[in-house]
Amino acid sequence: MMSAQPAPSPGPPLRDIHLPPEPSWWPPAPGWWLLAALLLAAVLAGIWWWRRHRRALRQRRQVLGELDRLARQHQHDGDGLALASALHQLLRRVARQHDAQAARQRGDAWRQTLARVPVDTATLQQLLALDQQIYRPPASFDHTASVTAVRAWLRLALKPASWRPVATEHADA
Repeated sequence: MMSAQPAPSPGPPLRDIHLPPEPSWWPPAPGWWLLAALLLAAVLAGIWWWRRHRRALRQRRQVLGELDRLARQHQHDGDGLALASALHQLLRRVARQHDAQAARQRGDAWRQTLARVPVDTATLQQLLALDQQIYRPPASFDHTASVTAVRAWLRLALKPASWRPVATEHADA
């Protein structure tokens, strides 16, 4: 008897189905790149804001520390003219950060620069009296009120958001 042989297949032998390789984790999809860029931008903006905030706090502490040092110096030596001059210079230095012309302003221009910081009228008048006290012989000078007024103005002036914009006049041509 003859053995039954399988019939030859009409083509090459077939292999079993194979799955494609797993996708690689690198490079990430475009959405992940966008997310990484946004995250990096947020971190850099946070660092910039934090450094700016720390710098502003350090400046505020330095200026108010200088004011305290001036008040202590006045208690020690009692020189009212030196105190008035030093307070006036401190005001001008801080005002110059927001208005470059503040160092040269006199009269109404200086009043407008001081008024850009929202303080009450009594404080503003005390600051303007300080400007006049420098050029007068020592008389009745309220040192405590002057230091308090300067402190109140400086606390607000050292916060850039509290400055009002400059009022500009438009000339008709």
